Amino acid sequence: MRKIYVLDTTLRDGEQSPGVSLTSQEKVEIALQLQRLGIDRIEAGFPITSRGEVASVQEVAKVITNATVVAFSRSREQDIDAAREALRDAVDPCLHLFLATSPIHREYKLRMDKSKVLDTLEAAIRYGRKYFDKVEFSAEDASRTEIEFLCEVTDRAIKAGATVVNLPDTVGFATPVQFGRIFKTVKERVMGIERIQLSTHCHDDLGMATANTLAAIEGGVDQIEGTINGIGERAGNTAIEEVALALETRGDSYGGAKTSLVLSEIYRTSRLVSKLTGMTVPGNKAIVGANAFAHESGIHQDGMLKNRATYEIISPETIGISASKLVLGKHSGRHAFKERLIDLGYSLDEERLNMAFAKFKDLADRKKEVLTEDIRAIMDENVTEGPVPYKLDNIQVSYGNHSLPTAAVRIVREDGSSVEEAAIGNGSVDAVYRAIDKATGLSSQLEDYKIHSVTQGTDALGEVHVVLQMEDMSATGRGVSTDIIEASAKAYLDALNRLAARQSDPEREGNISIQS
Repeated sequence: MRKIYVLDTTLRDGEQSPGVSLTSQEKVEIALQLQRLGIDRIEAGFPITSRGEVASVQEVAKVITNATVVAFSRSREQDIDAAREALRDAVDPCLHLFLATSPIHREYKLRMDKSKVLDTLEAAIRYGRKYFDKVEFSAEDASRTEIEFLCEVTDRAIKAGATVVNLPDTVGFATPVQFGRIFKTVKERVMGIERIQLSTHCHDDLGMATANTLAAIEGGVDQIEGTINGIGERAGNTAIEEVALALETRGDSYGGAKTSLVLSEIYRTSRLVSKLTGMTVPGNKAIVGANAFAHESGIHQDGMLKNRATYEIISPETIGISASKLVLGKHSGRHAFKERLIDLGYSLDEERLNMAFAKFKDLADRKKEVLTEDIRAIMDENVTEGPVPYKLDNIQVSYGNHSLPTAAVRIVREDGSSVEEAAIGNGSVDAVYRAIDKATGLSSQLEDYKIHSVTQGTDALGEVHVVLQMEDMSATGRGVSTDIIEASAKAYLDALNRLAARQSDPEREGNISIQS
């Protein structure tokens, strides 16, 4: 088997998706799941952007023991120093430097000629190697860089001490044939290329990120970079799960190249990233979409009943989806619930199990049957969260098509005290949100509101995602309930809690949107 290393940049490039902002705790939660997935290198963030980002990368570096923790950096000494501070506790740290190399970037962004670019990258790599054994260099916009100059860049990076050289398709401009040829040419022309690993990082602007990444593998790369669910700048990055399953399923076409990912952790990782970023996975998304293993056509169903391989080239069990359906209801006991959690890959201590079971029994009283997705939603909803500034204790809504919608809420503060407020609004959800604003004393602007059904039927769980803006800060929130008004209230309060936590922190996180 030819080993393909995987660098996951969900916590860096993925977080640069518009509207996404992860707390340190959320970054740690995702990083630990990426470690369970078997990711080789976890790019934890871009430390120079803010003190908050430095702290977040530090928290990730402290808990990751079986993967390299990577910090992103411009080719500047102050950026490298920030990365040093962020990775000081990492068991296996790596500095990831980048500098643009294409004509349009050299002329308009950097205002450097080729010689200056070469000197700058060499100086940055040599400075980085004083403090890091592993240094990756990325030639930003490599796919639009002259091939002769790209070979010079790679040669200079190797001589300066880079251990990985990344040639990215930064704007998704390349075609598979062209992109694969770039790597073959670099491997043929650059002396000493065997001493380092070649990597690639593709964007999906033309919908070819996965195809280009696979072409790069054919061209000889040793490492691929991407994100879970393909999130990231603009149209996103290469979806790691797509590349992994393409190599697993069509290894004959790629010379036996494979990742060492634990494929059964893919679906759980996808769900976690979707939950914490607020970015819903489209139903028709390859590998992890809700419809990826759904069959409605009568012809397809007939074929599936006779032999699953007629219409499924990947089994759902491969990525961690159970093909069987365990029906749980209000008469189910704690033991059955615990066994189902174990089947789904959850391991809880007694306190968290009791919390989850209480939520399950509450849901079972309102639904005829509790399905697998219901249980996953229960586990995603506040089971592991600690104290929050505000908690929803009670909600009551009055609505009629010829009367003003009115909502009353009771909010419990972190100190245990409670406050009740009521408000009218232009609809039930608006009335609830106005009442919550009065009860918390916080005022924000609702930037986005999304709702979708977690399961099927009139008693299905509804999941609401909101994005709130307060001054120069924004936050996402999520709520789940069989009652969509309650789910809306939970999502709104979740986002307000995040904003309140940041408001109390004098070091607010900044945002510099720079990518490789």
